[in-house]
Amino acid sequence: MSQVTTITAKRLAELAEGGGVEVIDVRTPVEFREIHAPLARNTPLDSLDPDTLMKQRNGSAGEPLYVLCRSGARAMKACEKFVEAGHENVVHVEGGTLAWQEAGLPVNRGKKAISLERQVRIAAGLLVLIGAGLGYFVHPYFIGLSAFVGAGLTFAGATDTCGMGMMLARMPWNQCGGGSCSA
Repeated sequence: MSQVTTITAKRLAELAEGGGVEVIDVRTPVEFREIHAPLARNTPLDSLDPDTLMKQRNGSAGEPLYVLCRSGARAMKACEKFVEAGHENVVHVEGGTLAWQEAGLPVNRGKKAISLERQVRIAAGLLVLIGAGLGYFVHPYFIGLSAFVGAGLTFAGATDTCGMGMMLARMPWNQCGGGSCSA
């Protein structure tokens, strides 16, 4: 697999001044609604279809597609999906929306939401607490729930793929319906 090209948020903003720059943000619709770079459009990672998206680019097919998320991890996964599908003209925006904001670049703000990362920490912590409590008060086998969550977190850290995060991203509170995510 080829190396994914990267760019800084500041450099992307400079390129965007000339126009014709296409940027996708691969966070959940709710995260996108909360804060995003004005030139980005939302294309959630969990529903990303590289072939379809590239076919829809008609006029800008020869230009790079810039990909960002909150901090860069999901954007890199999206870029890798594009490369695996044979589309190498994608560029990873280092540091994502956080870097964009830290560079003092303009952002669109909407309704506040709990980030997906915080949701994962809350859910994992709650499951561990429940498993420990049930293991102590009901039956020792319930400690297996805490062990399962610990194994999942270890796997997520080792592979940079979080099953719980992917599951939470599909939950109704992380989706937008009836235009409720318009920024």
